[in-house]
Amino acid sequence: MNSPAAVTPPAPDWSTTALGDAAGWPPGLRLTVDIMLNSPQAMLLMWGAEQIMVYNQAYAELISLPSLRAPGGHVPSMQPAAWSWNSAALAEVRAGRSLSYRGRPLPVWRNGRVEQQPLDLYYTPIRNGGEVAGILCTLVPAAMAPLADSNAPLRLLVVEDNTDARYLVCETLRALGHEVQAVASGEDALPLLAAQSFDVLFTDVSLPGMSGVDLARRARQDAPQLALLFASGYGDELTRRLDFPAHSLQKPYDIEQLQAALQQIASGLRSP
Repeated sequence: MNSPAAVTPPAPDWSTTALGDAAGWPPGLRLTVDIMLNSPQAMLLMWGAEQIMVYNQAYAELISLPSLRAPGGHVPSMQPAAWSWNSAALAEVRAGRSLSYRGRPLPVWRNGRVEQQPLDLYYTPIRNGGEVAGILCTLVPAAMAPLADSNAPLRLLVVEDNTDARYLVCETLRALGHEVQAVASGEDALPLLAAQSFDVLFTDVSLPGMSGVDLARRARQDAPQLALLFASGYGDELTRRLDFPAHSLQKPYDIEQLQAALQQIASGLRSP
């Protein structure tokens, strides 16, 4: 008995979208959309100065927001997280450079609420003639690597004044198996450092009130064994001439960079 033939879904009516009739599309847009709609991998395209968003069914299923209906083709009222999380990086892609990020936590809709899922993100410039007219993002669920020594998680105090960034880094650290507490300022961190024992102080450099550098300097006076990890969005100017040992990450950083820094710290703490 013959297997039933696969049913091909009807072609989208692009004339009802912001892209207009497909007959008038440039070749780069037509080819990219054809690849997207026939790919099992989640893909999202931002096209034109209007930032029209086009995506496939795999992307809609991955993000799972109730409002998503592939193939899109409209300018959303709020940018997808794949774009909004790092505008500086996307500027490089608009300039013609392909970029990739590993294990970036992005919001997805699961079980009636928003959760953070680590995703590998691959950005590709799409050209119209010689100019970059769009950016294609391919999203792949990332596998969390286990701790090098799963029996010895690090105890971290995270100090970050941005609520969203604090939540993301804490959830990532917990997913990696570490023990985490978090506060929003250096002033809030000092009582915890005095009352509890931590392996690592992971602090933003620029904090309201006491800076992360000043916090770290005071913390090491009482706990010289405390490892210090800085995060900064302004380069390493504030951390490269410190009078004490420290590690640093340049924002935005990915999970692989975070893991590498923590493994280096763990090796130093546990070496005889």
